[in-house]
Amino acid sequence: MRRVVITGQGTINALGHDVPSTLAAMREGRCGIGELEMRDLDRLAVRIGGQVKGYDPEALFNRQQIALYDRFTQFTLVAAGEAIGQSGLEFSGELSARTGVVLGTAGGGVNTWDENYRTVYEEGKNRVHPFVVPKLMNNAAASHVSMEWNLKGPSFTVATACASSNHAMGQAFQFIRAGLADVMVTGGAESMLCFGGMKAWEGLRVMSKDACRPFSATRNGMVQGEGAGVFVFEEMERAKARGAEILAEVVGFAMTSDAADIVMPSKQGAARAIAGALADARLPREEVGYINAHGTGTAANDKVECAAVADAFGHHADRLMISSTKSMHGHLIGGTGAVELLACVMALKDGVIAPTVGYEEPDPECALDVVPNEAREAKVTAVLSNAFAFGGLNAVLALKAA
Repeated sequence: MRRVVITGQGTINALGHDVPSTLAAMREGRCGIGELEMRDLDRLAVRIGGQVKGYDPEALFNRQQIALYDRFTQFTLVAAGEAIGQSGLEFSGELSARTGVVLGTAGGGVNTWDENYRTVYEEGKNRVHPFVVPKLMNNAAASHVSMEWNLKGPSFTVATACASSNHAMGQAFQFIRAGLADVMVTGGAESMLCFGGMKAWEGLRVMSKDACRPFSATRNGMVQGEGAGVFVFEEMERAKARGAEILAEVVGFAMTSDAADIVMPSKQGAARAIAGALADARLPREEVGYINAHGTGTAANDKVECAAVADAFGHHADRLMISSTKSMHGHLIGGTGAVELLACVMALKDGVIAPTVGYEEPDPECALDVVPNEAREAKVTAVLSNAFAFGGLNAVLALKAA
């Protein structure tokens, strides 16, 4: 069975416009959540988010590209450029044909929807830009990445709400392992921080108005974020032969469905996904040192996830470190697992465990080591990344040190 490694990573999110600045923020336990900058903010009850500040699309793209790229596509292209640049790969000939793109997003071009609803309903115009459909479609980012870098292998988008990125990266991993591709560009992106996107999420009554405090007894909801995370997955022997720097090895993946409730999570479904990833990786649970949790900061999610970890790991759960970086960058919905995988790679490569910031009081229903408020130096050789989505869709990745 072919082995799969990570040879490039890229990001843009509320913590930084690239990987080094993002990892520095995680090490420092710096929070990127703050007051939103957007139209009609005064009409929102929730006015905070993990927004990408200081971002100037005109410095990166020309007018024709901006007319065609929704904000989530722009973020994807920025992150993909960093990841592919780090990998050192150039795509032509057979490699071009053997490289694909699988990306995750839940909302796709939400900003484009929002802008054009305003145009038609608020401003009363009868025509919209001819590129509205190709700009808002969920597969826009994957298609533009494939075109920009001449990637002619399997390319598509996965939309499974908050598990989209993990599902996408799991598919990319399986494609290479099965011999269907040699290289995959994978991850996810999201940008719902516009008036319509925020107003829709307000309706669910799961949003915090002040902070994201996963696992803390004082938690009162999730906080939206935006951005992208993109990785280059590559067949191990190929990467070694060309002398590539290997950041980590992807060793297992599992996905389950709760088949129970559209919004409430299930301990059994999450635990089966965790156990499945360990089994797929042939990884003894005692070898896992860190889990990047789904950790949304909602009362239901956090206690269910802790219970699922306890079920899957037994007595070893008390020796695990588990943290939620959503406390720093917010919940990127379909893109969140990709940004969180950066913390997993940092744990394996640099021996730094990203913290759960904003933690105030212990919750007896979340009685695990949640790495509160400060990053921790620790040597770990295997980690998991959890993603549990509305609709009861669970996806867990397992990684090992290079």
